[in-house]
Amino acid sequence: PILGPDHQGSQYINRKGYFSMVLQALVDHKGRFTTSMSVAGKVHDARVFKNSGLFRRLQEGVYFPDRKITVGDVEMPIVILADPAYPLMPWLMKPYTGALDTEKELFNYRLSKCRMVVECAFGRLKGRWRSLLTRSDLSQTNIPIVIAACCVLHNLCESKGETFMAGWEVEANRLAADYAQPDTRAIRRSQRDALRIREALKASFQSERGNQ
Repeated sequence: PILGPDHQGSQYINRKGYFSMVLQALVDHKGRFTTSMSVAGKVHDARVFKNSGLFRRLQEGVYFPDRKITVGDVEMPIVILADPAYPLMPWLMKPYTGALDTEKELFNYRLSKCRMVVECAFGRLKGRWRSLLTRSDLSQTNIPIVIAACCVLHNLCESKGETFMAGWEVEANRLAADYAQPDTRAIRRSQRDALRIREALKASFQSERGNQ
């Protein structure tokens, strides 16, 4: 949440009706932020992502090492995990939406379980830095700098094993209730190669369950 800007204020009003900025970040398996960007609160998550340097590097195949594995008979690269607000890409896996059978439900469960590290990272970020929970009256120019600084400090705390008190997250959740997170529309765009990769992963998860 931010103070309404003097210029182009409508671009900062999110779907819940208050002025805000979006923090979009990529989190690694240890709960550390590897890239982040902040934009006006009205912008849809998928558009934020498409306009980012991260998207361009992933699309060009230069963000991750050029390592591929074969799942079933489908070759796939290193992928990032996202929620339904993003397009399905060969290097970006998201859950199935709509009517779900047991295989799709299992895939979504596995994906959600892996993404818990992302949810925890954001929870710990907000638990440590309360300035991200209450309205910021800084200028639009300075707010992204403060957000980025919070992400860097979070990474330092996580890397050094700094204590995180459980009560901090409880307090953060209480403060966050004043500014409910806006719902984001699901994106249904998918690439053919991405569909093949997701189907291969779904079949692999089903096979693994059968072997347990």
